[in-house]
Amino acid sequence: MEISSVQMLYKHLIFLAVQRCRMSDDLCRLTVKLTSSSRFPLHFVRISVSDTGVGSKLEEYQYLKYGDDLVLANQWDGMISIATTSISDSEIHNLNLNLKEFISAGRLTKLPSTVKNDVKFSGTEVSVSISKSLDDLLAEVTCFLQKMILVKIPRVVLELLVSGDDPLGSQFESRILAIEGSSVYSPVESIKCLEVGLKDYVHNHHTYFSTGENLKVGTGVAKSSGSSQGNSQVVEAVVIISEMSEPFPSSCFREQDMKTESSLDALTSINWKSYGLTLPNVADHDGCVMLEWENLPPYFHIHIAIHCYHRKVKQWVAQNSLPDRNLARKAVKCALDDLKENNQGVLLSTRALKMCDYAPDLAKTLARLILSSNDLHFQEECCSLLGVQSQEVNTDNVGNCIREKIVSVIRLNDCNPQKHTEAPSFLFQDDCFQREDFMDEEYQEGEEAYSSLDL
Repeated sequence: MEISSVQMLYKHLIFLAVQRCRMSDDLCRLTVKLTSSSRFPLHFVRISVSDTGVGSKLEEYQYLKYGDDLVLANQWDGMISIATTSISDSEIHNLNLNLKEFISAGRLTKLPSTVKNDVKFSGTEVSVSISKSLDDLLAEVTCFLQKMILVKIPRVVLELLVSGDDPLGSQFESRILAIEGSSVYSPVESIKCLEVGLKDYVHNHHTYFSTGENLKVGTGVAKSSGSSQGNSQVVEAVVIISEMSEPFPSSCFREQDMKTESSLDALTSINWKSYGLTLPNVADHDGCVMLEWENLPPYFHIHIAIHCYHRKVKQWVAQNSLPDRNLARKAVKCALDDLKENNQGVLLSTRALKMCDYAPDLAKTLARLILSSNDLHFQEECCSLLGVQSQEVNTDNVGNCIREKIVSVIRLNDCNPQKHTEAPSFLFQDDCFQREDFMDEEYQEGEEAYSSLDL
């Protein structure tokens, strides 16, 4: 993997720490610390990523390459400091890794180890020095970790620390991201963690939303076939539609891993008309991607979270867990379909919406035909099927009932057309139609009628 920016560097170091925590069976702490000191050169910040997961392996870094980028060259010297130990080690191993060194034998430098004095623990701390403003770096890292909290990684707690010197030379340290923002509960299905995390985000960051009862949620998972070692990629997606107390002009997609073109391509390649939406504009806004809908109801807001990982977490994965375009697209579509199926009338396709527009006129026409019939028995049967009481029979009431049934059939077939490839036998269902004896009686009466005609 080629490191082409400071942002990619610290995100990948955090990703490696998460992998080590997930491979552990114990509750783990993952800490990101930004240190600025008068002892450092001007505008240099030390980024330390530490975790209490399993010890680090050199294989984690052998695939890293220093990118050929002038901005990166001015901000980072390519040096990575590593301190790591496993539960069975008697020492803490200290190493320096120089990614600018092209000769493999010269990249790694072993430093004197630190004795653990028979204390049993495991963990890793990885540090780099970056030439960048502390405020800018803090804003970037905070935004990224807040996205990570959405995933609610089981048995992993997160914290962000900032330390340094104030203008008077005294030391200060601040906890920016509280531990309470992370997940400390026992392992559950990963997609459930992402769902809970996105719900919490909606409640905590958008106070103008209504209560959680108005949240409409859909989830979807897509998996690759995997390699010969059984290491398959998994992409999870959660879609939430929230109803607000006041209009909001756009909808926002917030990504859970490094922002990639594959995720943007996945979103823009979806046929949004099948969900009754038009996507005229996609814009980058403060590290998030804003999807601006042309015909989304003004009081609705859509949140989409995507999480990508490899299924084989108990074994080191060399590849970077960036979402495959097709898998990301499939996961988001599955989440949209799930939301649509569980919330009748939401995300109807453009075609279904046009059909619903014709329903009132069609219903009025059918109501007039029924009520204009001279067959009172026919009228009574129709009204009975529609659930209209005899004292309520008029064109408006009958028409409204017919319209509701037409719209419900359109919605039913639009939710999942694959499940309804055959047209329903009856538009207006009634229990008597389902009885075999009723069908037999109708058949026998028909036969008798034909026999009498033959006579």
